[in-house]
Formats: sequence, structure tokens, C-alpha cells
Amino acid sequence: MEFRQFSQRTLALASVAAFLLASSVACGQSGSRRLAGRVKIDGSSTVAPITMAAAELFHSKQPRVQVTVGISGSGGGFKKFLEQRADLRTDISDASRPIKPAEISRAAEVGVQFIEMPIAYDGISLVVNRSNDWCKSLRIEELRRIWEPGSQINNWQQIRPEFPNVPLKLYGPGTDSGTFDYFVETVVGKAKACRSDFTASEDDNVLVQGVAGDRGALGYFGFSYYEANRDKLNLIAVHAPDGKPVKPSLGTIRDGSYSPLSRPLFVYVNVDASERPEVRAFLQFLVTNAKQIVEHPKVNYVALSDDLYKAIWSRLEKRVTGSVLADPQNKGKSLTEIYLGDDQ
Repeated sequence: MEFRQFSQRTLALASVAAFLLASSVACGQSGSRRLAGRVKIDGSSTVAPITMAAAELFHSKQPRVQVTVGISGSGGGFKKFLEQRADLRTDISDASRPIKPAEISRAAEVGVQFIEMPIAYDGISLVVNRSNDWCKSLRIEELRRIWEPGSQINNWQQIRPEFPNVPLKLYGPGTDSGTFDYFVETVVGKAKACRSDFTASEDDNVLVQGVAGDRGALGYFGFSYYEANRDKLNLIAVHAPDGKPVKPSLGTIRDGSYSPLSRPLFVYVNVDASERPEVRAFLQFLVTNAKQIVEHPKVNYVALSDDLYKAIWSRLEKRVTGSVLADPQNKGKSLTEIYLGDDQ
């Protein structure tokens, strides 16, 4: 199995595999016969801990299936998912945002049909250096002034007068990242409208190391990465629409009180690839065991409801293609409203 750019995360996920295997995680139909082949996954570094953990566990059930998980960011993953040459395409694309209209057009152009599968909830987490004892929370308006194009804020005292005279150094995902897209659109209000003078990386471990080593740092990434490095970072609360400062946690992400920086995470599946037994078996394994994998303490995201996972698997079985999240009629609706409708 091939896992790139996840040194500490890989070691942590090995313990996930050991724990879940010891707990006799179900394997669905994937354990009914021995399979062989390769499953190619690439995309979001935020979603990667989920598919990496699933890949480790699935390998113990189907050792002749090679599952590779790459990290190119959501946008980079979609580029590989929608390659012109079919033999170069990935089978599954990890994404921390819904597929974009331009990517849907690209899919039609190259003849790729896809199935959209929400897999978990996340809360984008704002972090500072452990020595930062002055900033406990930030408002969305303050974040907008910091991150908007042309921002001249380069010192903590420019954010609030009571903050100390300490240079501000920003860290965030690269522009191919779905986390970048979601954060900028939510905070600034316009796609890609972000200042460019920040340290960017598609590898969240690079961002962790940067913030941990810089007293004046402010950064953001998925909640799982904060949890895996909480001894190195301080977590900042975000003021919700009602004005109350709320920190992301499994509870506040689950109940929606960590707003507006909570969002669903996805895997997108190539329909043709899903017909291959090894790919289908891996997907069934992932969905069957999603709750245990997603909410394990070494992964730390929030699982969907059992009914949602059943509805999502049903869509794959029925080959229901396209993106429901891209439908303007579904804007602002919850996954439960979209996928279960009157059945909820």
C-alpha cells in the first residue's frame, strides 16, 4: 500500500487499524472471496485520514488488493479523476468540498460518470502557536479582514488593539485544496478571493509544523489534524452567527453549533471503476464500517447517520450519477434533507 506525505499520521492510523481489527470490524461482502487488483485514490488531505484508515483495514481482509492514497488537494484530485486518458484516472477522488460546475463540465467532456458519496462531517479549525496566550477567539469579520485580497494586516495588534505587537504569520491550505475553497468562500464571501502572502501547502502536516514553530502564527485545516497535534497547538474559537464563541469539537460539529465552518466531506467514485470487484468491495467496506473509522480517536471526524449511509450506498447500487450538492435547489439544505427527504 502506498501512503505519501503522512509520517506521523500514518503511524497513528496503524493503531486505528489494530484497534478496529481487534474489535472485529465488519467486512461486508468484501470478505466473502479473495480479490486482486488496485484501487487508486487521490485528493483532499482532509479526507485522506478516512480513506487511509479504510485502506489499512481493507488490506487485512483483501491483502492482494493494492489501495493507494495520494494527496493532491481536492482540486488536484479531481484533475487526476478526470484525466483525458482513462488509464491515468483515479478510481476515487477524496474531496473536502462538493465538485464544482467546471469539474462537472470536464467530466462530461472526458466521458466520466461519477457518484457523489458524503462520508463524514468536519469543522475547519483555527489554530495558533502554543505560546499565544492572547487570542482565544476570532470573529468572522476579523478573519475576513485578515484573509481578504490586499489585506495589509501583518501584526496581531492590527486585529485588536489589546493584542500584543507580534508579527502575524499566516498558514493555510494551497489553492487546490477544498478546505481553502470552503474557508475563503465562507469567510471572505467570494471564491478564490484570498491574499497570496501566506505559507500554503496541500500537506496539512506542513501547516502544523509551521504554526507549531512560529509564535505569531495563525493557520487553519481540518479538525482531525488539530486533534492529532493538540499538544503542539492552541485551538481558537469562532464566533457563531449568534455571537457566541464556539470551538470545534465532535459535539459542536455534530450539533451544528460550530458555524459557519462545519462542512461535509466526500468521496467521488468513477462509475466504470465501481463495477470492478475490488473497487466495489473497498467502497462497501468503507461505507459498512464508516462510523467506526470516521469517529475513531485517531481519525476524529463526525460520522453521518446510519440512514444516510444506507441512502448513499443505495445510490451507488442504483448507479445514481451526478452531484446533488451542485443542484441550486439544494443550496442551504442539510445532507439529511437532501438524501432522505420525506423519509427522514
